[in-house]
Amino acid sequence: MSKTTLLDAAKNAAENAYAPYSKFKVGAALEADNGEIITGCNVENVSFGLSNCAERTAIYRAIAEGIAPSSIKHIAIYTPTDEMHSPCGACRQVIAEFCSKDTVFISSNKTSQKTWSVGELLPDSFSF
Repeated sequence: MSKTTLLDAAKNAAENAYAPYSKFKVGAALEADNGEIITGCNVENVSFGLSNCAERTAIYRAIAEGIAPSSIKHIAIYTPTDEMHSPCGACRQVIAEFCSKDTVFISSNKTSQKTWSVGELLPDSFSF
């Protein structure tokens, strides 16, 4: 799987985002070690605490479809903005729960991209 394919999947997923309040559309795509790509987008609710980010949507969807968390090797997000964005705190904790510290996380926007490991996104993450 090429990085371009994963980023394209995240970009396409952003088109499905339901963001009538923030107007901030985000798409996510993750790749399992078998090459399967699972996508997600942000879905807002008028009660903002009930909204769900693209990263969490993709991870929860992967789990629901039988993808083992240990098989997630890349996660990418896309925002149709000029600024670079990293995951929110809630997403960082979920990503840390379901991915290894070495899993590659890529954020992209209209003009650039940045890459972190999950361990860099949330060092010393909470776990049991």
